Amino acid sequence: MGAGRAARVLLDQLGERPGAALLPGAAEEDPACEALREALGQRKVLVLLDDVRDAGQVWPLLAEKTDSLLLATTSGPLMGIDGIDPVILGGLDHRAAVDLLGELVGGTRVSCDPVGAADLAEACANRPAALRLAAGWLRTEPRLAVTDAAARLRPVPAPVPAVVEGPVRPADPERETVPVVEGDPLRGAFELAYRRLPAARSRLLRLCTLAPGQLVDLRTASALAGCPAPEAGAGLAALAELELLEREPDAADGTERYRVPGRLHGRLVELRGEVDRPSEVELARARLLERLVRLVDSARLLLDPAAGPNPDPLPGPLRLRTAAHAEGWLLGERELLLAAVADAVGQGDLDGSAGRLVTALLRALPLTGEAAPADLHALHESVLRVAERQGAPRRAAAALLNLGDLQAAAGRWEQAGERYRRAVELARGRATRRAAPARWRAWATATGRSATRCAPPTRTGGRWCCGRRWATGRPRPGCWCGWRRRTPGCGASRRRCASTGRRPRCCAGSATGGASRRSRRWPPGCSGTSAGRACVRFRSNVVGAEFARKCGLGARASLRTCQCVWLI
Repeated sequence: MGAGRAARVLLDQLGERPGAALLPGAAEEDPACEALREALGQRKVLVLLDDVRDAGQVWPLLAEKTDSLLLATTSGPLMGIDGIDPVILGGLDHRAAVDLLGELVGGTRVSCDPVGAADLAEACANRPAALRLAAGWLRTEPRLAVTDAAARLRPVPAPVPAVVEGPVRPADPERETVPVVEGDPLRGAFELAYRRLPAARSRLLRLCTLAPGQLVDLRTASALAGCPAPEAGAGLAALAELELLEREPDAADGTERYRVPGRLHGRLVELRGEVDRPSEVELARARLLERLVRLVDSARLLLDPAAGPNPDPLPGPLRLRTAAHAEGWLLGERELLLAAVADAVGQGDLDGSAGRLVTALLRALPLTGEAAPADLHALHESVLRVAERQGAPRRAAAALLNLGDLQAAAGRWEQAGERYRRAVELARGRATRRAAPARWRAWATATGRSATRCAPPTRTGGRWCCGRRWATGRPRPGCWCGWRRRTPGCGASRRRCASTGRRPRCCAGSATGGASRRSRRWPPGCSGTSAGRACVRFRSNVVGAEFARKCGLGARASLRTCQCVWLI
């Protein structure tokens, strides 16, 4: 999780709802980090950041003057941050380690074998994480004594070969050895518990590292493993009993949730790379994304009953029942859904599934009434990244339009104008114009209209001709446009058309009337600045994509017809 996303999560927990202005910019610092620093400067709180990877996740959140305390746990030193007090955490004292072992395993087993409990605590270097793993293994082996676990964690070196008469004697197997495995007691305890697992559950544990945020429940685990929901639930419970997964607070709908411990994540990723084939891992990720798409779509249909019934309902244990259930699930899982999108787009090998998930979220989140502009901005940024990677200029132009709208709504006119300019440049690109005729010919064939009457506008004299009337299939008198490169009688020269003898009027000028009317509804103060006027002008040009909506092509297709836009 980046610093900006962590700042938004902390602002939500502090009760500070991030406004529309907290949109990430192109190069400047994320505004959410500044808002968090201001909020912490007025409070006295303890902020705990667990499993920090580098200093870049911490320093944007640090306020210069505050009474708050920030505590971060990490596996190594955080370089580049001044004024921190590093503390190296060791193990517990011997008595506390034995008491913890008694609470985890049971006081009877420890009191019956105090020497074995002391040896086990010493073998785990009195570290709580290693003690929990060893205790989990003992709970699943009721017939074994505590001494057996200590013996398994204490490797005995092989005897040193020597001649009996020589000065060197063979090593005594009963001699006390170093109570660690390869210098890491945590890894030794993990290997002890991991070897106890059946093949199916060890595979489930490895695949749980693919879950967004390493947080799994019944729905995500069954998708990752490709197994029925009851089997996945039993596997998660068994892994939690072995202390290989940590229990998290239940979801809003009562679904049990588990987390992969950060201390075990690295080793599990190594095992996944050694045991699982890349194709199996990719298939598990694809199943997870498709499961999330189906869940988001089902939530949207529950929140918007007018959209119709769910054509593909999920199995009973995975199904969202009511609109309140769907809304609670969307809001509760919002961060994980956004993390799943970011991970899929970052991997770059499942762009199709990632695109479907983004589309589903863009349709469902606004229905909750709590869709943060920053979340919508992140989703449209993902669309733009995928479109640029796939070489889809029309889709990239549509994403830039939406990003420009979000920036304009936040009052950031320069950033909005820059995105509108990029959208116009992509819309006027050669690849976009070259792909347009084939698509419109197919549309004309499907609707049974003449290709000459349904032809796309042609560039003449610096303007686009035949706009709104072309969309309905009825050519405007005096403005005939076909597939030819030039339109006779219609252009900057304002010559009369040979077919009608009338002076033509360019339909694109009248078609932008809706855009002009829409620009009047922009936030106050937009037209009072030069940047605001530029945004209105660019937006008025770009909304020429509404031509396609009049053809019945739908919102997505209309945004992809940005090549019909003409510059003032």
